[in-house]
Amino acid sequence: MTVHNPNESLRWAVACVLGTLSLGAAAETIDEVVVKGQLLRPEESAFSATVLDNVAIREQALADVDDLFRFVPGMVVRDLQLGSVASNIVIRGFGNGGHGGDLGAVIDGIPLNEAMSHADGYVDLNTVVPLEIESFSVFKGPVSALYGNYNRGGLVDIQTRKSGDYAETDLSFGSYDTVDLQAAYGAGLGDTQQINLAGQLFRTDSYRPQSETERGTFSGRWSADVTPDLQVAVSSRYLQSESDSASYLTQAQFQADPRGIDPNTQNDGADKEFLTVRGDVNYQIDDDLKLLTFAYTTQQDFTRWFSRPINATTWRQREETYDRSVLGAGTSLNGVTALGSIPVSYIAGVETFRESTEYKFFDGLDRRRRVLPAQSNRETDLNSVSAFTEVRASLHPRAQLSLGLRADRFTGGCELRGTETGTDPCSPLNKAEHASPKVGLNSQVTDWLQLRASWAEGFALPNGFVKYAIGGQPLDENVFRQTEIGMRFAAAHAFEFDIAGYRLKSTGEVRTVSPGVYENYGATLREGVEASAKWTPVESFELSAVYGVTDTEVEQNADARLLGLTVPGVPETSGSLEATYRPFADWSINAFWRYVGEYEVDALNTVQAESYDLLDLGVSYTNRGERNYRVYARLDNITDEKDATSVSVIGGQLLFAPGSPRTVRAGIQFDFQ
Repeated sequence: MTVHNPNESLRWAVACVLGTLSLGAAAETIDEVVVKGQLLRPEESAFSATVLDNVAIREQALADVDDLFRFVPGMVVRDLQLGSVASNIVIRGFGNGGHGGDLGAVIDGIPLNEAMSHADGYVDLNTVVPLEIESFSVFKGPVSALYGNYNRGGLVDIQTRKSGDYAETDLSFGSYDTVDLQAAYGAGLGDTQQINLAGQLFRTDSYRPQSETERGTFSGRWSADVTPDLQVAVSSRYLQSESDSASYLTQAQFQADPRGIDPNTQNDGADKEFLTVRGDVNYQIDDDLKLLTFAYTTQQDFTRWFSRPINATTWRQREETYDRSVLGAGTSLNGVTALGSIPVSYIAGVETFRESTEYKFFDGLDRRRRVLPAQSNRETDLNSVSAFTEVRASLHPRAQLSLGLRADRFTGGCELRGTETGTDPCSPLNKAEHASPKVGLNSQVTDWLQLRASWAEGFALPNGFVKYAIGGQPLDENVFRQTEIGMRFAAAHAFEFDIAGYRLKSTGEVRTVSPGVYENYGATLREGVEASAKWTPVESFELSAVYGVTDTEVEQNADARLLGLTVPGVPETSGSLEATYRPFADWSINAFWRYVGEYEVDALNTVQAESYDLLDLGVSYTNRGERNYRVYARLDNITDEKDATSVSVIGGQLLFAPGSPRTVRAGIQFDFQ
């Protein structure tokens, strides 16, 4: 539901928070710190979720966190092949996750989505070192009450390693002078302190001209038990990346030489520097209640240069520069209690952030040299105050009820910082507030069968500079409502199967009435089925698969030609199949096949991207002794498939981002503890 009075919205949310905290006497004790986001544990959730742990992630020996999405049913990464620029991630019928605002992403409870960096909700997962990940969880749809604006298609929750003694390195070499070095270290300092460090150095010349990438990512966390009840922590992460890019190819160029470069491409690329610092104070109020408080700041400079056609004969290079500054803080109560005889666990809290972005846009550059005045030269501010609560109640040994509620209020504005020639709106923010309820029920019918059903609502602010348009007032939020049913089947340790069907309706989409004037008019329906399975008939062999089918339909739009058509950029089907065979205790042979189906490229559904499938093979040897190590080698795309990881229409031309050819990668992993 939409609440039009901001005070009423916040009073309602705070009342829900306070009501949650007064449920009754304690039923059980908390035995670990519950950081923000962990109440939605996938194995107990009424909502569909996929989780990968540290062991599974390290076994893949990946350089990019994006590659983990191929293990999630229904998800596809449409890699734009633009160095240091996020790709499009497809989830639940939305095609602009990562590069836009369809997928929320958080690390240790702190949002990674950027308010105005190239696209609302843009997120760069290169700020995360794969080796530092403790768990990687993907929740489908707008199901989490802990996160708001960018949570419409789903949420990826990344938890880093915060305890333990370990010293690990991963070093690999691959085709096209690719080198990836990762390291992670964790140790206790005496009886009361802990330190966790991680770093990654990556470089590649890539398989196309002018496609070099270099990046370094570093993170660290120090924590201390000041008293048995009081813990403090300071953490930071830093990213520096530089890339050159070969941009896109036309259809004729892709068919003739998919590893080439268009002569109109002018020294494209991107530079990024990212730094965030965070402090945490956690206090154990009693055995059943903890107070978690955090504050953080982020500073980021991001510039990209991109050549693209503006018509059938002319290409131009553009520059986008984003200097971003964020201040955020929050606090939450995490506890267990009882409502009569019903055990209840909960999270309830408030948070706020202020995000400021200095944005400059230049077009018609001469190889990164500015020759024309700025089309945009402005600063935007987005401020948020939110209250949230999630509750899980054990109504019966075979019935778990999940309830969630989130209320958000946004303010802000846009100011010119110099002369600009563009016409995008730049005024005070159209103030917005929204309250989003969630409800789910799961039942462990037997030891081998779990059923679940849920309903959840999410929202999105008007996209881009529309939210800063006076003529658009009053605009409501774009609202998303999802209904889902699912089943999980597990037969001992030999077979696991999970399937879910969903229906997700988007309403209140924004359309342009006239220049500078907008209204809520648009609706889209997304439906689908997602499944995953794992079969281990014997200890030496394992077969796993994921599959998704998605159907989208435009139900309301100002352009009558779009009615009944499908959403572009969303493959109708996708899936993967992985087989692992261990002929001996220390040896492993792996084959991974993935398939991406056809999808419409343009809104009018006149152009369709072709399907493709790829096969990878790998072998590894693990030495388990005084010094554990694992040696591995992989051959990716062994058939040298000519595929396009993304197809789009820009300036009236069909453009292709060519996928990687056959590549070889080999490496070694050390455990020094």
